[in-house]
Amino acid sequence: MARITEAEVRHVAGLARLAITDEEVTHFTEQLTKILEFAEQLDELDTTGVEPTTHALDLKNVMRKDEVRPSLPREEVERMAPDWENGQVRVPAVFE
Repeated sequence: MARITEAEVRHVAGLARLAITDEEVTHFTEQLTKILEFAEQLDELDTTGVEPTTHALDLKNVMRKDEVRPSLPREEVERMAPDWENGQVRVPAVFE
């Protein structure tokens, strides 16, 4: 049986920059131990012949067909742009 120690809970809380009380350490230690005990039950299952999956449902990305379409006329883009300079849309600098 995997057992989480209070020292490990304190260490992980420190890594996460979480301030936890002694009561919380005890509480989380018990909870995490129960979670690991539950997960250990999965080791008892016979998974021979079971294909690995990345998702429980067979989902696929649905993409529209890539088709060439006319773009906006340059004059219209220039009219909509808040700032235009030398044939390009001017935007505020991101880096100094």
